[in-house]
Amino acid sequence: MNCLIGVDIGTQGTKAALFDETGRCLAQAFEASRLLHPEPDVVEEDPEAQYGSVCATVKRCIEEAGVPAGRVAGIAIDGQMAGVIGVGRDGSCVTPYDSWLDTRCSPYIKRMNERAGDEVLKKTGCAPSINHGPKILWWKGRRKDVYKEIAAFVQPGGYAAMRLCGLRGDQAFIDATYLHFSGFADNKRADWDADLCKEFGVSQRKLPRIVPPEQVVGQVTGEAAAQSGLQAGTPVVAGCGDTSASFLAAGATRAGVLVDVAGTASVFAATSGAFRPDVKARVLGCGRSAVPDLWHPYAYINGGGMNLEWFRREFGAGGADGSADLDALSEAAAKLPWRDDDPLSVPHWGGRVCPPEPDLRGAWAGLTWSHGSAHLYRAVLEGVALEYAIYLRALRGVDRAFRPTELRATGGGARSAFWRGIKADALQIPVREVSRDEGAPLGCALLAGFGVGLFPSLAAAAEQWIQAGEARRPVAELGKYFEKRLARYESLMAKLASL
Repeated sequence: MNCLIGVDIGTQGTKAALFDETGRCLAQAFEASRLLHPEPDVVEEDPEAQYGSVCATVKRCIEEAGVPAGRVAGIAIDGQMAGVIGVGRDGSCVTPYDSWLDTRCSPYIKRMNERAGDEVLKKTGCAPSINHGPKILWWKGRRKDVYKEIAAFVQPGGYAAMRLCGLRGDQAFIDATYLHFSGFADNKRADWDADLCKEFGVSQRKLPRIVPPEQVVGQVTGEAAAQSGLQAGTPVVAGCGDTSASFLAAGATRAGVLVDVAGTASVFAATSGAFRPDVKARVLGCGRSAVPDLWHPYAYINGGGMNLEWFRREFGAGGADGSADLDALSEAAAKLPWRDDDPLSVPHWGGRVCPPEPDLRGAWAGLTWSHGSAHLYRAVLEGVALEYAIYLRALRGVDRAFRPTELRATGGGARSAFWRGIKADALQIPVREVSRDEGAPLGCALLAGFGVGLFPSLAAAAEQWIQAGEARRPVAELGKYFEKRLARYESLMAKLASL
């Protein structure tokens, strides 16, 4: 039987998984990443270290499964979406990975929004934020010598695929699921927009070719085969962005399905049959699905999942040594009564992305001496759910005919039944946990199979591979409670935005 490999270059680390063509997972491997913080607001990674982690995890999967390398029919890689890597003419990196957590491009966000923010939103599907456009302008404006050496800007998944295949700078690519973050694309046509490039003085020669996520972009070279354990000549499929892969791995293959990716970022997405930019509220981005002819309107909290780990480490029962257990914190928070005057938490500790307000930061408000760590922790969970309520309202504003059927939760945070319940009650929508835990690598493996022709339909293959658990139904009385909390929450954010 043929096998498929999917790889996810995430913020916390790189995860690879090897599947047979029926969807059975034969092996998984993980390697932690190393985030670099050379200056305040700067977050970088070494692209070569990211590529090395891909090779190492793929090799471990092949060895653990005991599968001959020749049985691997294809591989696809996804990665962090909103950051950029500059590559030179030979295809090697000339910049570090400028992470989606890196906020030094903030002045260029304001500049893009002032000059042509509405036009960027209408064409790309996303307003300028901490994403490709402002980051490219930062390198152009602040690192002129380096900018001259850049042949194209790519993302970690694309860079790793280029290295596997030995692609040059003029063969650099971006798959279409990233285009809403680009700042310079006509997303509906899947092409670069000459007017936007001209407006901001960015040559289209600095932008990679655009490909569909299922396209075979090359074959594994002999050098890469020695590093990765793959067979030379193995097809490499373009892959997609990590959130797109997660949406696919959650079974978001038909209109009406909502997805909650409870990972490093807290991502809320819908599945729709049309490209509809959120021009009115400017909250949602609208990106292409990995599934042909579908779109994902979505928004996310920058590092929303990181807030929980930070809280556990600093305020949990185990104190600063990080020994407290998130399950214990949830258990304590679940015993609390629901009170209108309990504290609120704003989760934008890395700056608000949707809509772009990079100077708006995290906060707790409404504290009294009666509140303890369990109240604070529940407020952190609740803050994410209230943001999702704002996203859902924006979605209904964009598409009044949209009828959500359920919210499918995936990622590490989806394992918390308490948190799933908060989201169900705040949104008044049933929430189901996806029963599989492979996440984005599963989505990429499906894409690899589709790209090399093992699956005639990506959506049909996903339906066969993926199952969802029992639904947590919303409690109507708590829906009224969260309506009041949402009004207070939005009032609080409006005041914080002026600081």
